[in-house]
Formats: sequence, C-alpha cells, structure tokens
Amino acid sequence: MGQTAIRVSQVSKIYKLYDTPSARLKDALGLSRKKNFREHAALHDIDLEIRKGETIGIIGTNGSGKSTLLKIITGVIRPSGGEVTVQGRISALLELGAGFNQEYTGIENVYLQGTMMGFSREEIAAKMDDILEFADIGAFVSQPVKTYSSGMFVRLAFAVAINIEPEILIVDEALSVGDVFFQAKCYRKFEEFKEMGKTILFVSHDLSSITKYCDRAVLLNKGRKVMEGTPKEAVDRYKMALVEQKEAERLENTALWKPEASGEKWRDSISVNPETLEYGDKQAEIIDFAIVDETGKLSNVIEKGASFTIKMKVLFQEAVAEPIFAFTLKNLMGIELTGTNTMVEKQLVDPAQKGAVRIVSFTQKMTLQGGEYLLSLGCTGYEQEEFKVHHRLYDVCSLGVISEKNTVGYFDMDSLVEIE
Repeated sequence: MGQTAIRVSQVSKIYKLYDTPSARLKDALGLSRKKNFREHAALHDIDLEIRKGETIGIIGTNGSGKSTLLKIITGVIRPSGGEVTVQGRISALLELGAGFNQEYTGIENVYLQGTMMGFSREEIAAKMDDILEFADIGAFVSQPVKTYSSGMFVRLAFAVAINIEPEILIVDEALSVGDVFFQAKCYRKFEEFKEMGKTILFVSHDLSSITKYCDRAVLLNKGRKVMEGTPKEAVDRYKMALVEQKEAERLENTALWKPEASGEKWRDSISVNPETLEYGDKQAEIIDFAIVDETGKLSNVIEKGASFTIKMKVLFQEAVAEPIFAFTLKNLMGIELTGTNTMVEKQLVDPAQKGAVRIVSFTQKMTLQGGEYLLSLGCTGYEQEEFKVHHRLYDVCSLGVISEKNTVGYFDMDSLVEIE
C-alpha cells in the first residue's frame, strides 16, 4: 500500500441560505438577534483516503456534493467540520480560468496562474513553450485575455493547469472542453499523467471515462458517501441512485405516470427551472408537462439508448383552428440540438374548442451523448395564414443523459462496426 496523497476525515460543509441580501448583511454584522437563515448541508462526514499514484473517480447525481468536495480538497473553500491533509502539489481543473485577469495578456496570465499554484517565475518560464504549444492559440498569447473567444480562454487555462506537472491532478468535468481535437489532446495528457504514476482525482458524468481510467470510484448522494469500490460497482450503484433520485427527493410523489393521480401535476415530480422564460397570447396554455422514462416513471434522467417520452398538457382558453405542438432540446450553451413538432411529423391535429384539453406525447430513442440538456416546449398555430405563438416555455426543465459510451459530437450514430 502506497503513501497517502489525500486524506479526508469527517469533512462536512454547511451553507447558510438567506432569503434577502439584507438578512445576510445583518447576520454578518451581528445585528440580528434571531436566526434569519436556513442551513443546507452540502457534505456530511465524508471520509476518503487516496494513495499516491491512484486514479479515483467521484460520481453522483446533481447536488450530491462532488464539486464541493473537490473545492475543499483544493482549498478553494473551507470545510465546516473535519479536516483534509494533502501530500503533494495540486493542479486543479475546476473553474478554468477563474483567476485570470481580463486586462493581462495570455503570457502574463500564465505567470499569474503559475504563481498562484506556488511555482517560481523560473519554473513557469521553463514550462512556457509546452504550455503555449498545448494551448495552440497563436499570436493571441500576447493580447489581453478580454479579446479571447471562450474557446481560446479555456484552452489557455487548461494548458496552464495540465502542463505545470503537478503531483496531484484534480479534474471537475474539464476534460470535455474545446473541440474534439483539443479534447483528444487533453485525454492523451491525462493518460501520460496516469502512466507517470501521478495521483488523479476526477469528477465526470461520462461513466465510460470512470470505468476506463479509475482504480476506484466513490459514489456520493445528497452530500453523503454511499459507497466506494471498483468503478463497475460504483457505476452500477450510481444507475440505481439515478432511478431512486426522485423517490428520495419526493418520497410519495414518484408513482408511475397516472393522469388521474390525486390532483397532483406531473411537473411536481421532476426538477423544474424556477426561471423559465415564457411568452405567448395564452389562447392555448401549457398547464403541465413531463419526461417519462421507458419504465413509465417521471424522471429528469434518461439512459442513452433508452426510449423516453416528452408529454405536455395544453388547455385551450380560446378556440384554435390549427394548433401545433413542439419541443426542443438545447445544450447548456443554448445551442439547439434537436426537436420536432406535430406539423413536421405530419401529425394531423384537429381544431380545438375553447375549454378543450389536449395531451401530446413525443416518444423517441435517446441518442444524445451523456450530459445535461434543457427542454423547451411550445404550442403555436396559424390564424388566417398568420403564425401565432400561443405559449412557449423556454428551458423549462433539465434533462440529464447518462452514458457508458460517449462518441464524438452531440449524437451517437449507433454505428455497427465490422472488421474483416
């Protein structure tokens, strides 16, 4: 058994949640006699030991505390309880470029980041050629960072973090940055680190990366360590946790989809965006919606390759002669990846009278890569050949896709490979 690189002992993190900025200010100044905040426990008594040379994966559903744990290990935030000891110099790929000065040039920011990591100017200068070659942003290295595209910004930040030759590399979903060629370069560097016997700790939704690279994997759920074991054991348990996520959150509200279920709405059993953008004349109104997995459960999480259904319930406040129902899926950058509507699908929709309710279902196979997406819904139509928007809900909820195999790009072509 090798030396310990990272030891996490009984670590907890509790955040204070305030309803208003003034409540936060009063508490900070000690002006309030009453407790005007709620406590949210992001981590509960986490124990973890990582030995030098190990590659450890951390997986878990959204909100499980993965990123919080990494930030505590790297010293970005302090734990509320417990302690962390680290033997070795850390390079963390968490919030890439968070410490960059927008007014500095790329070169100046390389020195700034390296100094923040504890390296001397001489050590950084010795690595400069490797960093600039890896980033591959040309003459822009001499320009202020504020002139960079988001892609160039991320490439430089990643190049700094990964070429400083740390003893411990900590990665939070950062291997998915940039274009596919840059990603390939990042993965090659990652494999080099592993071959060199570096200690690697990383979070990823790409379960294939966890099983490919990791010696062990740790599963977190709601701030607690559920288990640690082989990557396959952890991934199998993670899939169960995804299925159980809504059961754990809502307990009694996770029944199979039933339109007659005790007056509750479908949307009550999935995570809905509180800042949904909506508009339209409301002649037709989307009053409920759902994502239904292939087992019939309401869920924001779908396995790649599985069948799933997007449902919406529409109430017609006025008569609409030619209603059209639609959905769209976007990535987190707002790029529309796919979607359809009843007109495109050549699905005849009868005129709707005032007071009518229609339930529309779109069922398809999930071919998007593993990751997080945003769902938008719409009901439109034509009135005397004029296009009308009755109701649109933009980014109404998230849709998470879990995958054991992510191919290039947004979609999996589900290729059949034959070698003769």
